[in-house]
Amino acid sequence: MQPLTAATYHDITTPADPRIAPDGSRVAFLRRHPDGDEEYASTVFLVNAAGGDPRRLTLADGTDAEPRWSPSGDRIAFTTTRGRADDRRQLWVLPVDGGEARRLTGVVGDVSEIAWSPDGDRIAFVQSATPADRAADRDLSVPADHEPADHPDPRVIDRTVFRSGQEYFDGRRPGIYVVDAVADGGRADEPAVERVTDPDADADFDAPTWGDADTLYYTESVGADPDDSPEVAIHAHDFVTATTDHIHTTTDWGASLAATADGRIAVTHTDPDRLSLRQTDLHLFDRATGTVTSLTADLDRGVGDGASPQWGPDDETLYFTTPDEGETALWHVTADDDPEPERLFRDGTVSGATVGGESGAGPDEVTVALARSEWDHPGDVFSYDAGRGETTRLTELNATLLADRHVGMPEELRFESDGTEIQGWVLTPPGFDPDAGRSYPLVVEIHGGPHAMWSTAGTMWHEFQTLAARGYVVFWSNPRGSAGYGEAFRRAIDRDWGAVTLADVTAGVDAAADTYPIDDANVFVTGGSFGGFMTAWAVGQTDRFRAAAAQRGVYDLTGFYGSTDGAYVLVEGDFDTVPSAEPAWLWEQSPTGHAAAVDTPTLLIHAEDDTRTPICTAELYHRLLRKRGVDTRLVRYPREGHELSRSGEPAHIVDRLERIARWFDGYSTHHDAAPALDRAADAGLTTAAADERDPDDRSDSA
Repeated sequence: MQPLTAATYHDITTPADPRIAPDGSRVAFLRRHPDGDEEYASTVFLVNAAGGDPRRLTLADGTDAEPRWSPSGDRIAFTTTRGRADDRRQLWVLPVDGGEARRLTGVVGDVSEIAWSPDGDRIAFVQSATPADRAADRDLSVPADHEPADHPDPRVIDRTVFRSGQEYFDGRRPGIYVVDAVADGGRADEPAVERVTDPDADADFDAPTWGDADTLYYTESVGADPDDSPEVAIHAHDFVTATTDHIHTTTDWGASLAATADGRIAVTHTDPDRLSLRQTDLHLFDRATGTVTSLTADLDRGVGDGASPQWGPDDETLYFTTPDEGETALWHVTADDDPEPERLFRDGTVSGATVGGESGAGPDEVTVALARSEWDHPGDVFSYDAGRGETTRLTELNATLLADRHVGMPEELRFESDGTEIQGWVLTPPGFDPDAGRSYPLVVEIHGGPHAMWSTAGTMWHEFQTLAARGYVVFWSNPRGSAGYGEAFRRAIDRDWGAVTLADVTAGVDAAADTYPIDDANVFVTGGSFGGFMTAWAVGQTDRFRAAAAQRGVYDLTGFYGSTDGAYVLVEGDFDTVPSAEPAWLWEQSPTGHAAAVDTPTLLIHAEDDTRTPICTAELYHRLLRKRGVDTRLVRYPREGHELSRSGEPAHIVDRLERIARWFDGYSTHHDAAPALDRAADAGLTTAAADERDPDDRSDSA
């Protein structure tokens, strides 16, 4: 059996956004895989919910997203860059059982969050555009000779939050639109687009959701400063009267909606008091009575992590997912006066789920389409028959790749830290023998968030398996602060990210060393985002780790507060302060405040276009380590944002993982490798030899 390597990433295929047909018979999904060193291919596939061979539904041209069934099940709408030189996503519709796809939009912004009207005549969507684009109607149809403007020079910032992801807003605001999905509207390839929201409004509109065929609900960011407020207004637009009513207000960062024809709207809600420490609940607003019911008040889990809430075919049952002790759980709850959520299943890491079935089907009659990853594969499409309680695997996207690759099975490790039980896992290398009289080096991985939850699968599957294949025992856990274990567990890091988390991580290292033959002199640590913060925090508090690799981290909380996008709310929520109130205390709570105590060789990895954890605090931390004489290196990835390790350019993902492994190998007494600083900067890396290697021979030596 061959080991998995960092370069294996080029050959991994994953599913996304599974969408079950209205009658529950078929599943549309995205098949995504690297396409060269810089891009990904993403194509819509179709498979029977009872099993069978998937078939490709859309052309390979362009990058597809958001497949959505029409209510009648005869068409699928999707967004794609097909035919666009500037990579703007446009809306297309394709007959499922034969026929050509038809483009419905040619607008200035990317089309997203598409939603069919219940009668199948219209499709609502979100598009971001500038005031100038709206004034010239380019948000309705772009002239053939239009050339998109470059970014403003200079940029003039008049917003609290002015960038996100990898880009600046540059005056763009998202609005709600609808397009005729049936008539030609005068142009066979571009039916008329209609604005729903005010083109002059200085607000963000989102989450278009249909009630009946003439009623569209959507959200608006509100508050004295909408950028700085978790308040979300819910509006109802009536297409018959062309009027819009504000019907309800919730608090949440990015509220999700699900509506019925009779005016019941399910909406996510998070308590605004220290919001980042709170779990998200599911509320039901009844438009007819004006009443609000919490459907999850007695469920100590946060709604989210896998799929947005949705109504079942009976319009009486709501389905939603939660993180739940290292796995994703799917719940259902009846929208009545005494809601009691019941767990339908909990299995693996679910990245998408939709519910379907014949009209009126209840919880025991529905079929669920799932995109799920488990310890032995990076992701496939499944269907779950609620009546039989059985799961059917519909795809084996990586069967050929994994047929001759070793994939290790993680072992759960539960341990106590300060009287609290913590869940963790250990993955051992191929050929691991606990009775052979030898010891193994250990890599400790710390998750981001800080309120995330790790499992044995998901986006870390490839990284864990690759490090184990290089001879390391790998340990990871969900320390206090993680989602999936209740709100008290989540709030345990209130005003203390560093000490509490480090206590749990080191308790896990102790438990692993007590259970497995670990070489305590060869323990390494890494993590991204909050995990990068914790990696840097750890080496400023202890010399236990032989080397460290901090990725995309927060190293100075004050710098983070001023330069991040909306994530500054983590300082206000988790720490209950702002830099002007407690500057010295925030410095002490930052890794930079303890850089003078660091002796551990520390690699820093960062994305240059990261607006979530901007690179400026990594630059500060790197300089402090350099001034101290610590072995360190800062590796910067251009064109990348905060999602570098998950959806960055394929060559960057491979390079990042190889550099982490090479850094650890160079300080490990179990590996015959010189320290990375004693070698050429790119020596032994796959990307360095890309022009010379056979594309089918992607070795990973470092």
